[in-house]
Amino acid sequence: MKKIKYLLSFLATGAVFSLTTNTQPAQAQVAYGSYVGIGPTFGLSEGSQLGGVLALRYKLLETPVSFRAQALIGESTAVVPTVSYDLPLNWQTDVYLGAGLVLASGDSPSPVGNKITFALQPGIDYVVPNSNTVIFGNAIIAFDAYRNSSSTAFSLQGGVGLRF
Repeated sequence: MKKIKYLLSFLATGAVFSLTTNTQPAQAQVAYGSYVGIGPTFGLSEGSQLGGVLALRYKLLETPVSFRAQALIGESTAVVPTVSYDLPLNWQTDVYLGAGLVLASGDSPSPVGNKITFALQPGIDYVVPNSNTVIFGNAIIAFDAYRNSSSTAFSLQGGVGLRF
């Protein structure tokens, strides 16, 4: 009989404890890190070139993958869509490596060449704490990027973005 009293008191204590414990269901996170930005671009091959960049990043939910696109405007224009694998360093900073295409227009070279070709894009994104501001920087390495030669084009971009 004494053991039953101990068992009942143990079960009652457990029931009261389970009612007082507040558990919340897990919720999905929003797509923090998506942004649109603007800044300068520097083409460093086949004669240096200065231009502008319009950058867009869309971060997928719950995966370390982003869709990115950059429009590089120099002597001519090139659009570089990529898919990137993002590696967070801390709450504000991601480094990434993207792979995609250079879609160049015109005969004169853009900062990343004048030919449709494969490109790699390593970069970094930093979110300014307590704001919607992103500071970004990256490089684009375009392989076989010129119509008249098989040279590789290399450009550096950086700028400021607004998260959405």
